[in-house]
Amino acid sequence: MISLGTPAPSFCLPSIDGTPVRLEDFADAPVLLVAFLCNHCPYVRHIEARLGEVVSACAGPGVATVGVCSNDIMSYPDDAPEALARQRSRAGWAFPYLIDESQLVAREFGAACTPDFFVYGPDRRLTYRGAFDGSTPGNDTPVTGELLQAALDATLAGRPMPEPHRPSMGCGIKWKV
Repeated sequence: MISLGTPAPSFCLPSIDGTPVRLEDFADAPVLLVAFLCNHCPYVRHIEARLGEVVSACAGPGVATVGVCSNDIMSYPDDAPEALARQRSRAGWAFPYLIDESQLVAREFGAACTPDFFVYGPDRRLTYRGAFDGSTPGNDTPVTGELLQAALDATLAGRPMPEPHRPSMGCGIKWKV
């Protein structure tokens, strides 16, 4: 895992509608959440509705969110832009959903799986990298988003998120061979 305090890598990626989105587009937000997501992964589907609720509730206080799909769509066509657009609608996500076709952005962030969450403070240094909560498909733990919510709240308040951070768990990024 990358170290806390690491600066956010710069990026410029197309959104699912083709509009380019850059790290600098979020400069006015006190907190930035970069979420590596996809449509086909059961771990993402398990939390997607609650993720939409958490980030919507935090948008007013100053959290900007961006989703990134870095999977190889040739091998995983359920992660193609049209499918991601349906997922965004189904999950109620209002944040931009970006396509990392080259997979360079995922590598620069150190993303390992979907979902994988990275929280950055106003200086765009990493304050949290970890799990949404303790829920996974089939473990009967409620989907709350409590770990991500705590990280967002702490970062908004200028406090560190207590360690250790629970690592994200999900489907590995589908790298091109």
